[in-house]
Amino acid sequence: MPWKDKLKQLKGEFDSLVSGGGQSSHAQAPPPGHYQQQQQQPPGYGYGPGPGPGPGPGPGPGYGYGHGPGPGHAPPNAPPPVPPHPPQQTRPGEQEQQQQQQQQQQQPPPVPPHPPATGAASGPVYWRPQFRPDVPVTAEWDAKLGNGPDGWGNQELEHYTANPENAFHTPDGRLVIRAVANSAAPSREQRYTSARLVSRQTLSRDRGVLTGFIVSPCAPGIWPAFWLLPREPFAWPTDGEIDIAETWNGDRENHTCLHWGQHHEPQKHRVLGTRIPDMHARPVRYDFAWDQPGGQAGQGRMLWYIDGRPVMKAQVPPGTRPLRDMTILLNVAMGGNVCAGKTPADGYYDMVVCALWMADELEYGGWGRFEHDWGNPGTPQGNTY
Repeated sequence: MPWKDKLKQLKGEFDSLVSGGGQSSHAQAPPPGHYQQQQQQPPGYGYGPGPGPGPGPGPGPGYGYGHGPGPGHAPPNAPPPVPPHPPQQTRPGEQEQQQQQQQQQQQPPPVPPHPPATGAASGPVYWRPQFRPDVPVTAEWDAKLGNGPDGWGNQELEHYTANPENAFHTPDGRLVIRAVANSAAPSREQRYTSARLVSRQTLSRDRGVLTGFIVSPCAPGIWPAFWLLPREPFAWPTDGEIDIAETWNGDRENHTCLHWGQHHEPQKHRVLGTRIPDMHARPVRYDFAWDQPGGQAGQGRMLWYIDGRPVMKAQVPPGTRPLRDMTILLNVAMGGNVCAGKTPADGYYDMVVCALWMADELEYGGWGRFEHDWGNPGTPQGNTY
């Protein structure tokens, strides 16, 4: 039939085309999105194969600068993109140095660090007790004895001694005030013993700084203190009491205090608490700076510092003794009113004085720093009772 002849004609033309070795013009074209040149890239700079239809694979090995375009982004024979320069190689430590320089350029100057945890004064020192095992504690300190009138005025339990068991120097240059509780001891005088040391040296000047690095015992019924009283004889508290460091009942809070006048007058006390959670585990730095021109009683200024930061300021109260007459006290009391009647558990409790000195001026700024801290409205004046 005519349609059979037509079909036979078309079949013949097709067979002729195949037998003649003709090829489709698209036979060797790369798949969409692939480059023929990619197989020639050197190792280490492989850009990775371009993605096929749909989401492409992740970066190839080496630096992996990117993928070839997908369908419709470039003709099949387009060359690969020019890779960016490889990262600049840096010598060991150079990258960290560059980062530090960038941070320094972007950040304000750092806050000055705390003073050293222990150690030496940077300025002129006019008094420093010797904390050496070959020097008796009583060479520079008077040891108070007994339980005092009315338990040292607070119904305290301890009996102070001059025994080396309660106050001694260590081989590494520290002074230890040790309170010992032994409820099974045969006599009352032996059950609670401690030391209360009073310096023979006074502040002796109208202007200066007293510095101490102290580790304080913190436990119920324990009350360590670093403080000042006038040289004996004196009237308490009329002549003045200055508390630099004291804590009780393990509250881990330093109580900066100033007392004068009569004890029942609440307006004649200044008290301020500063939390120091690790005061039992490290030497805390305490500074007391005073400026009393001419030693005029009832005139002058005082600043208290903890770890280099001002925590309280006060005018020298009227009616008090000149600051030059003040002596230094170190002691560990036990029980009594301040400790709310708590009795310490059996054991020993060490107040460790790592360093102590008096200097002409404050470290890290001198009297200019004193004036700045005094004038700073952020330095509090303490609270009344």
